[in-house]
Amino acid sequence: MIPVCSGCDQACFLVHDMHRQRVREAPLLIYRIELEVPVRRLRCPICGPTRERIDWLPGRPGVTDTLHQWVERLVDLLPIRHVADLVGLHWHTVKTIDKQRLQRTLPVPDATRLRRLMMDEFALHKGHRYATVIACADTQQVVWVGEGRSRESIRPFFEWLGAARKQIEAVAMDMNSAFDLEVKAQSPNAAVVYDRFHVVAKYGREVVDRVRVNQANQLRDDKVARKVIKGSRWLLLRNADNLKPEQAVKLEELLAANASLSTAYLLKDQLKMLWFADDEAAARGAWQEWAGMARSSGIDALVHFARKLEPYLEGIVSSARHRLNTSVLEGMNNRIKVIKRMAYGYRDTAYFFLKIRAAFPAKCDEPFFISQ
Repeated sequence: MIPVCSGCDQACFLVHDMHRQRVREAPLLIYRIELEVPVRRLRCPICGPTRERIDWLPGRPGVTDTLHQWVERLVDLLPIRHVADLVGLHWHTVKTIDKQRLQRTLPVPDATRLRRLMMDEFALHKGHRYATVIACADTQQVVWVGEGRSRESIRPFFEWLGAARKQIEAVAMDMNSAFDLEVKAQSPNAAVVYDRFHVVAKYGREVVDRVRVNQANQLRDDKVARKVIKGSRWLLLRNADNLKPEQAVKLEELLAANASLSTAYLLKDQLKMLWFADDEAAARGAWQEWAGMARSSGIDALVHFARKLEPYLEGIVSSARHRLNTSVLEGMNNRIKVIKRMAYGYRDTAYFFLKIRAAFPAKCDEPFFISQ
């Protein structure tokens, strides 16, 4: 039988030596099977010195087709380390098998069907290293993951979109100027929609917390009252609907006793209503009313926040036309943390991003992808 090169599948001249390769087969019941296979060396005119192709041995890893397929099924259910211990393979061998499986089977999203997107960042490693995840708001499919959170970091996504970037209608995000500027530059027809949760959370940090600390500092001589205000952070930041009856009573007493805290708290609820306006005109009117109350409050932190928020008004008003938010994406980020924690972290970011895309396929009746 004429030997065939493993690289180019061409018939080659035989070099008169051979070596034995140890091959591992899937365990049969309680027995572990290892085969020693004679492999002939070849002199290929295209690939140079190489070895012969063995049809039932996929690639260079010393595992059979049966074990290879078994490992592919197991890594869908268990962490790599557990699979490696179970089948007796090295961790890197199992990881390579899984990465090749994902590269081979993971569908490519159909860019021509994307209309509304969600964009957010998540911590990749310790030390302020981040990655950006972009998902379809209609199907909740993760369509792209990339390292970084700058304009340059997300530009490859728009390069991948190509001509389809013109059909994007809206993109939900937090108040990230880099995302905002790049979306406007790459997709001029897309409306930027700022997520309500991020804006209100920012208000809580920069206004409610600042007012609470200032009021506590003014009560240095009254230690009991100061302690009450200092310990009221979560009462002020939590939604009123989520408070227990006894907590609601404490909050009501606190606001009745402190005018500045009451003003900051009431304007927080008023700010949320901007995202529930019936149309853009109503949203603009609600903003003018809210901004007027903020400026006339006499609270420095509140006046400063209103001034900082005004340049982002268009992204808030857009929510009246495009009912978008990143709450689903926040849930995805929590699951991404679980994926990372199960693996005790990923050193291969490309593999990590493949695992993320595989964890969030399209949720629709019709296929939302094209085959590779």
